[in-house]
Amino acid sequence: MGSIVAFANQKGGVAKTTTVHSLGDAFVENGHKVLLVDMDPQACLTYAMGLDPETLDTTLHDVFVGRVKTGDVLLEFDDRPHLLPSSIDLAGAEVHLLTKTGREFVLARALKPLVDRYDYLLIDCGPSLGILTINGLTAANMVAIPFQCDTLSQRGVGQLLETVADVRSFTNDDLEVLGGIATMFDGRTRLAHQVLESVEEQHGLQVLPPPIPKSVRVAEAPGKGRSVLTHARTSKPALAYRALAETIASNI
Repeated sequence: MGSIVAFANQKGGVAKTTTVHSLGDAFVENGHKVLLVDMDPQACLTYAMGLDPETLDTTLHDVFVGRVKTGDVLLEFDDRPHLLPSSIDLAGAEVHLLTKTGREFVLARALKPLVDRYDYLLIDCGPSLGILTINGLTAANMVAIPFQCDTLSQRGVGQLLETVADVRSFTNDDLEVLGGIATMFDGRTRLAHQVLESVEEQHGLQVLPPPIPKSVRVAEAPGKGRSVLTHARTSKPALAYRALAETIASNI
């Protein structure tokens, strides 16, 4: 059975999608089978994989409303992670789920036929604490928390940990916190180092090494349908994500 890791932080702009995409590529480079799951109605991961969400015939939305099976929307690629894509329609699925019994378990049921096919299933949760994110946390074995080293992002970490505690109480008592992931790290600033230290002190959250350095290379990659690992293979962020993948593999 593959390890299911949800990447969540209700604050936007903390590089959740970038982290999921880059780690997926890093795991594939190491010979693993990887499935990426786009649980964000903005479909940024789907776009970053080089796809136009508006042109897809079916997405996770169609799975959640019962139109198709999970395998019908699975996109498979050579030498890349596979993908369960999203689109703006997923926002409608969220409304649909609110009226359904067992709505927190829809993603877990959808992934069940695929879990044994992959070594890692990485869930990109949207920037909210709504039912879609709860689905991601309920389906996962572990949650990783990407955060930018600034004050507001740090506040989001505490709020998410409260949600994790609720999920453990009601829908997934086996959910473990894998750790925090420091993104867009600017080691030249005192604030970045202060936030990195205070996240561990205030929240008891292990920050997985190494921090991911800030770079324009990371921002360029999605526009080319690539992660930074294939867009700029020897850049500092690419090397950091490869090292982070090794850290995660050793902690699972």
